[in-house]
Amino acid sequence: MSHNTFGHLFRVTTWGESHGPALGCVVDGCPPGLTFTSADIQSFLDRRKPGQSRFVTQRREADEVRILSGVMPSPDGQGHTTTGTPVSLLIENTDQRSKDYGEIARQYRPGHADYTYDVKYGIRDYRGGGRSSARETAARVAAGALARLVVPGVTIRGALVQIGKHRIDRSRFDWAEVERNPFFCPDPGTVPVWEDYLDGIRKAGSSVGAVVEVVADGVPAGLGAPLYGKLDQDIASLLMSINAVKGVEIGNGFEAAEITGEENADEMRMGNDGKPLFLSNHAGGILGGISTGAPIVARFAVKPTSSILTPRQSIDADGQQVEVRTKGRHDPCVGIRAVPVGEAMLACAIADHYLRDRGQTGRLK
Repeated sequence: MSHNTFGHLFRVTTWGESHGPALGCVVDGCPPGLTFTSADIQSFLDRRKPGQSRFVTQRREADEVRILSGVMPSPDGQGHTTTGTPVSLLIENTDQRSKDYGEIARQYRPGHADYTYDVKYGIRDYRGGGRSSARETAARVAAGALARLVVPGVTIRGALVQIGKHRIDRSRFDWAEVERNPFFCPDPGTVPVWEDYLDGIRKAGSSVGAVVEVVADGVPAGLGAPLYGKLDQDIASLLMSINAVKGVEIGNGFEAAEITGEENADEMRMGNDGKPLFLSNHAGGILGGISTGAPIVARFAVKPTSSILTPRQSIDADGQQVEVRTKGRHDPCVGIRAVPVGEAMLACAIADHYLRDRGQTGRLK
């Protein structure tokens, strides 16, 4: 299976399966001299790992990262310093229950990649979906932790802004609230609504979709390239590559189709610091594929988890009609744990374009 690598200069290859002994990634192109600790990576993995509330899968994984290459002990002896060689990161799987999938070894689960993997490769890993499992995203989060070190002064944050038809109240948006609840929700008033709603979804053995918003502050103007190297193009591509994502928008996104040019265009003035100041940010921090210096804002829609207890009609590998009921431990809303994954992919896109711009223009240090 090819296409397990993304990025140009900051290049990430992920490997491993949901029910294999381990998974991980190799980050090639990470600049030398970046200092970090294992805890710096682990803190992001801890935000993504399963089993942290009743609203996510109850699979228990420590998701402890091991750094296998690409670093030397830092001068203070408290961490690691990148050497410029490939950084290899490993995360062991410790709580697989492959027996949960025995009944569907030859059945195609509706909404899953079972049929398409089988028709393309002639073989598929039915144990949790193999490479198509969201378990693979743990490696992306580890890579994203390194990517955050590449671009100085950039802050990348994510939040869940919608579950099902229940949206947050943006007048109450507070980034500080995101880490205070199990939903990464920036609106404290919406948390109890989501709790009641998801309790009902979970008890019914069903699932529901969500929308995640990711924001990068402090991105320097000038990242990206016209036409085929657009920053928003690569951000959209990486976000779209996340399991279960079915839609991506930058800035206003689809709302831009409903408003006038006067409403959509971001007017400019010169700020007190002598730098251009945008009076609004409908473009989401990117114009012509190149960053403006305003916050980069992207949102992505995550479909409902396809593994549900409700029986669904399908076929098996022999072409027989079957009824599929997926057992095991699954997220009633996979969008919750997609928040740190979206942050990681945004970080990787920005780090890659930062290095590409530095290589082409030499203006960034």
